[in-house]
Amino acid sequence: MTDVQLSSEPLDISSCIEKATDPTCGGMNVFIGTIRNKTQNRKVIRLEYESYIPMAIKEMHKIADDIFQKWDVKNIVIHHRTGILKTGDTAVVIVVSAPHREAAFEACRYAIDTLKQTVPIWKKEVFEDGEVWVSAHA
Repeated sequence: MTDVQLSSEPLDISSCIEKATDPTCGGMNVFIGTIRNKTQNRKVIRLEYESYIPMAIKEMHKIADDIFQKWDVKNIVIHHRTGILKTGDTAVVIVVSAPHREAAFEACRYAIDTLKQTVPIWKKEVFEDGEVWVSAHA
């Protein structure tokens, strides 16, 4: 099962975990990316995420397809926020369930690393003393 979403609404971590839960799986890995309060010693006020949604969804499905080819996993959930997020908000949730923990760990790490490299999501970091657009790959 694959569930990928981009949403301007807050992400529901419990729902993501529930969607990936499978009685045949002994391992589930969860990555939760949150907005930190500092970047390079600058206080972060907020982040603003934008995306080319049709392409982003396509790329997120491609990541899931790659994972199913590389590892023995059952379920993959990848949800990412768009819009304005404040410190402490959840920006991304990735859940991978697999019969064994090693596949779940490796696939989850691959998912977040690849998402940051290939999915067209951009963020503006807003600081006390200015702002800057960067790719979400940083």
